[in-house]
Amino acid sequence: MIKPVLIADPDRPRDGNEPGQNRQIVEVAVGVLIRPDGDFLLTSRPPGKVYEGYWEFPGGKLEAGETVEQALRRELREEIGIAIGPVEAWKVETVDYPHALVRLNFCKVFEWSGALHMHEGQTFAWQRLPVTVAPVLPGTLPVLAWFAEERGFAGKAVVS
Repeated sequence: MIKPVLIADPDRPRDGNEPGQNRQIVEVAVGVLIRPDGDFLLTSRPPGKVYEGYWEFPGGKLEAGETVEQALRRELREEIGIAIGPVEAWKVETVDYPHALVRLNFCKVFEWSGALHMHEGQTFAWQRLPVTVAPVLPGTLPVLAWFAEERGFAGKAVVS
């Protein structure tokens, strides 16, 4: 499998020989659901999708005219059956996958209602560092590193 490339600054000028050059960016809203005990939710990629079985934070593509928050609310309702409370915009990361150049708009969510129900045949796991599920989608790895920095785990493994 061809590995994706993380792109630190998608808006910087390019020389034409870099990953992602001349590709349309797909905007994606990603929910980082965090429980009061600090555990966070990861879901597996559904059967039949690219990177099937890889673990990621839930979310999905923005539809025309949607904000990141609107897309996140819609996606989490459709994918995992919950209604979310306040959304805290957190960080943005661009990843050049073989199938798409995606801008991942990560948002922290601390409040939600409804029981988790995996509508697309995926599974879920509440995790903490280091995560025990595998394989982890490359676009998820930066979030785990950010958690490590925030939680004083810098320099330690984020995936076991």
